[in-house]
Amino acid sequence: MPLALWALTISAFAVGTTEFVIVGLIPTIAADLGVSLPSAGLLVSLYALGVTIGAPVLTALTGKMPRKTLLLALLALFIAGNGYAAFAPDYGSLIAARFITGLAHGVFFAIASTIATDLVDRDRESSAIALVFMGLTVALVTGVPLGTWVGQSFGWQSTFLGVVALGLVGLIASAALVPANLRRGAAPGLRAQAQVLTSPRLLLVYLITAVGYGGNFIAFTYLAPMLTDVTGFSAGAVSLVILLYGASVAAGNILGGKLADRIGAVPSLTIIFAGLALLLLALGTVLTNSVAAVAVVTFWGGFAFANVPPLQSYVVQIAREVAPGAVDVASGLNIGAFNLGIAFGAWAGGLVVEEIGLSAAPFAGAVVVALGVVLVRWSGQLGRHGRMAPAA
Repeated sequence: MPLALWALTISAFAVGTTEFVIVGLIPTIAADLGVSLPSAGLLVSLYALGVTIGAPVLTALTGKMPRKTLLLALLALFIAGNGYAAFAPDYGSLIAARFITGLAHGVFFAIASTIATDLVDRDRESSAIALVFMGLTVALVTGVPLGTWVGQSFGWQSTFLGVVALGLVGLIASAALVPANLRRGAAPGLRAQAQVLTSPRLLLVYLITAVGYGGNFIAFTYLAPMLTDVTGFSAGAVSLVILLYGASVAAGNILGGKLADRIGAVPSLTIIFAGLALLLLALGTVLTNSVAAVAVVTFWGGFAFANVPPLQSYVVQIAREVAPGAVDVASGLNIGAFNLGIAFGAWAGGLVVEEIGLSAAPFAGAVVVALGVVLVRWSGQLGRHGRMAPAA
């Protein structure tokens, strides 16, 4: 893989850390700023809103910019947003900083995905995207727990300053390693953007992304309380189990990309979503058995995030056929779909836990992910009959 891909991976690590580390800092921030926990929770929601809005809108508006220039500008915005957060004088300022940073996040992953596919041959595109997204998954394993510890020990502002440092490393690496002669993205016209927003094939893949990815978060959002309240683990043991989950995520991300390169997007997504649904069912069944629960969680992480590379490459494949002038816009919309899935999963999981109980969350997640399998097969059938994009 080209060294430029590793620069994108480093940058993705910084972006992934700032997205998820806030979850561990919510109690600390709430206490320091004198706001309620639900109010502090808006720091997560509004970040996701910034991602959802920024990914498609800013990708379209910046279509004329050279891709390397756009990449460096996004990283500069990301650094500025986190710097603003570190010195935010009040709750409102911190909310604004999170929203601004979310805008950069959405466009970054959209443009990084398309840059990654331009750096390699067509038969290695999914693996290239997987390498970029590995930065996000590694952030879950190392950046998030380390950032949480820093924030709890030295103040939450210190965590944002640490992310600024990570962003600077990514900016320098990208400036040095990403080639300047990348294919320039043509500014998509209204017709090209309309092709994205009105394409049944693309809309179906966005639905697959939101449902399949979001179904996992119905259970994942409540993994820690499930392990403590149902399985009976101590808080320290839960941290170790989550570490195993994160290590599995990193492996699954790479293997998911390789699987998609080998057998195609639709077959690989069918296998991954089916395996994820079965693992969620297994988790709900064995939650009261500590050994079995740990074993299931270890495999669960790999299947939970293995779908990211094939989903993103699938969108690019279809967009090249149905909206060749707006591939970046199509890619950006899928980043928004991932975040909508996270929001949906967390919300739906909360309803399930409140109405039925913690033990029901994995079963509910399995049902939603199983729906994702049905949607994937439907998309494959449309691709074969319509000849609008390769189904495999």
